[in-house]
Amino acid sequence: MPDHDDTTRPDADAPDALPSFSEQMRAAVANTGLGKVAPGEAPSGHALVAAIGGVRGLVESVLPGLAFLVVYAITKQVVPSVLIPVAIGVVFVVLRLLQRQSLVMSLAGILGVAISAGLALITGRAESNFIPGIVINAVWLVGLLVSLAIRQPLIGVVVGFLLPPNEDGSHQDWRRDPAKRRVLTVATWLWVGLFAIRLLIEVPLYLTAQVELLAGIKLITGVPLYAALLWVTWLLVRTVFRRQGDPAAV
Repeated sequence: MPDHDDTTRPDADAPDALPSFSEQMRAAVANTGLGKVAPGEAPSGHALVAAIGGVRGLVESVLPGLAFLVVYAITKQVVPSVLIPVAIGVVFVVLRLLQRQSLVMSLAGILGVAISAGLALITGRAESNFIPGIVINAVWLVGLLVSLAIRQPLIGVVVGFLLPPNEDGSHQDWRRDPAKRRVLTVATWLWVGLFAIRLLIEVPLYLTAQVELLAGIKLITGVPLYAALLWVTWLLVRTVFRRQGDPAAV
């Protein structure tokens, strides 16, 4: 008699096992800016640029905001000031599509720009363009403070997902090491400071409708300040984590 068809076996053509929640979280963290920085590795300018999305990612992050500032300073008109950044975002998406590159950053960027533009067009107020950014900063600030309040500093949680397992296969637990916990807590407080500074500056400017100043401040406290703090965080984490296979690393 012929052999039974493979489809009669319960494990034939079985779908791949779905990744666990921990694996999904690890993958999500790896796609963040901090996720591009392996704990213990020596920081470099090239790696920092990669962590903030590379040169193209940097341009895609900065150009829409700069376009808003320039157009509004010249025209004082809401419609062109918010629609031109949207058009720039569309161009970035089309370019990535034509080059068959990842659309994640561009789509996320244009979504944020489009929401901001929609609010400004609905209200007829240019300062409404900055509401989403203010809300996002507030959410991050609350999240970081909550993580500190429950003694699970968010930077520590992120780094925990990035750490390689020990030689015996067990996961490294920074929570049991006072030095690591202290450094990761300090790093989390620094990120609290970043979002608090943004809110302390941007909210009064928004309430007083100082649109051009608000746009300029947002550019300064955006990617440049983010990159600087990412670098400092990297240096702090490196003081307490050694790069695997490099006993000389500090």
